[in-house]
Amino acid sequence: MLLSLDDRIFGLDAQLVFQLLFMGIAIFLLFMAASYLLLDPVRKILNDRKERVMREQREALENREAALRMREEYDGKLKEIDKVAEQILSDSRKKAMQRENEIIMNAKEEAGRIVAGARQEAELEQKRVNDQVKQEIISVAALLSEKLVASSLDEEKQNALIEQTLKEIGDDTWQNR
Repeated sequence: MLLSLDDRIFGLDAQLVFQLLFMGIAIFLLFMAASYLLLDPVRKILNDRKERVMREQREALENREAALRMREEYDGKLKEIDKVAEQILSDSRKKAMQRENEIIMNAKEEAGRIVAGARQEAELEQKRVNDQVKQEIISVAALLSEKLVASSLDEEKQNALIEQTLKEIGDDTWQNR
């Protein structure tokens, strides 16, 4: 069966059309097989990679949010620690001031006791000196009266005798009083 040129489609004979049609179906089947065997695993790999990237992005976002929360907590704790440290320093300063005031009060009390003791000691020493001076005056008066009684002298001799007695005792005794 020979076909004439009139029977041909676009100048193609039926055998060529049949071969083209058969080749088209074979290529389609080959594409489907290749798609099933090659493209599906590649698609699966790409989908797995896409899911892994999305999961990593989610994890990165969650980690970033967690890091921000931790940073906020850290900042809050630092502020709290600063407040506690300031409170401790304030308490320490107050205690130091109280201790300083106590030390000053104790020192003032001790100084007061020392001054009072020194005053008492000075008063006792003054009384002792006064008693010694009185004893000296009594002994001088006794010596003077003894000499006056021993010699009944006139006033000039008495004055001379008093002067002599005073010289014997010494001027320092009378000037200390």
